[in-house]
Amino acid sequence: MDTLIQNESIDDKEIFIILKQFISEVIGEEFLEDIGITEDTSFSKDLEMDSIELVAFSEKVRSHFGQHIDFPGWLSGMDIDQMIQLKIHDIIKFIQQCRSSK
Repeated sequence: MDTLIQNESIDDKEIFIILKQFISEVIGEEFLEDIGITEDTSFSKDLEMDSIELVAFSEKVRSHFGQHIDFPGWLSGMDIDQMIQLKIHDIIKFIQQCRSSK
């Protein structure tokens, strides 16, 4: 699923489906069976992703959507509280902003 999408138009729902697949690949499908993932799912509280899993996830995002998606750079500008509150819809919004500004 790590296919580069560059010039295609893609909506929030499609991005959500892709991100959900990446999460499943990183933390395992068996863990996700007990969790209903929505756009309001948080990476820290709901998914309990650690830093290594978040890095693996960010690499999948960058590989799929392009190098202009500077996920690590974006995260480095956040304080710890913002990172704890990070939800899937925040990443969808970030991806859309990066895609529209390239």
